[in-house]
Amino acid sequence: METLKAVYINEMFKISKKKKITAALLFLLFSIIIAAIIVYFLNNFAGIRITGNSDFSIMVLTVLSYTLFPLFTAFICIDIFAGEFTDGTIKLTLTGLSPRIKVFLGKILAIATFITANLIIVMILSVVVSIFINSSMPNLLKIILAYAIAFLPQFIFALAVVFLSNISKGTTSAFMLSMLVFLAFNGLGMIFPGFKSFFFTSAFDWYTLILGSYINLSKVLRVFLILLGYGIMLFTASYYSFEKRDI
Repeated sequence: METLKAVYINEMFKISKKKKITAALLFLLFSIIIAAIIVYFLNNFAGIRITGNSDFSIMVLTVLSYTLFPLFTAFICIDIFAGEFTDGTIKLTLTGLSPRIKVFLGKILAIATFITANLIIVMILSVVVSIFINSSMPNLLKIILAYAIAFLPQFIFALAVVFLSNISKGTTSAFMLSMLVFLAFNGLGMIFPGFKSFFFTSAFDWYTLILGSYINLSKVLRVFLILLGYGIMLFTASYYSFEKRDI
């Protein structure tokens, strides 16, 4: 357990030192501010009511779940897997006393922490902006629940990127493959709507299933089981490809 903790802390330290993290935070802040200005203008001057008290935070989550969240997650996953194999820094970790399984778990936990931090930061910022726009307190329970549920599909996507990073020869090919899978899954979901639920990218906004007045428990359970199945398969495939990769 101490070894896993040490690996995790080391991975978090390396992530915190990346300039992409600062750029991602600034870009997220900028995106929320721009969205707030547009919504405020439409609500107060154009006579178009886009969002209610809690809807602004949910709208921001929906937009970012299909744009910036996957993009930033892909960058981090590729950096700490394909990037370290490409520049050779992974040798320092794998030639030490830590077994590969603990190195792998430490990296995965660091990625999960990064995704969680993104969601929390955006949630807090969007709530603050929502209070300013609507001059009232939004439904915090609804917002917290939506952002918490949004973690799972983003994490599944991260596992897919980790797997692609482990079978790619470099960071560029890993990024191109990741974006190709992301766009292909979204495209196939639109072309074949009957099979949309079987593509994990269609679940990026699955929190909407439990935010309405009626909750279809069977559909929620089906989506959860599909995501769980993806998670088990991608985690296994990612670790196997990581274990077998030469340094």
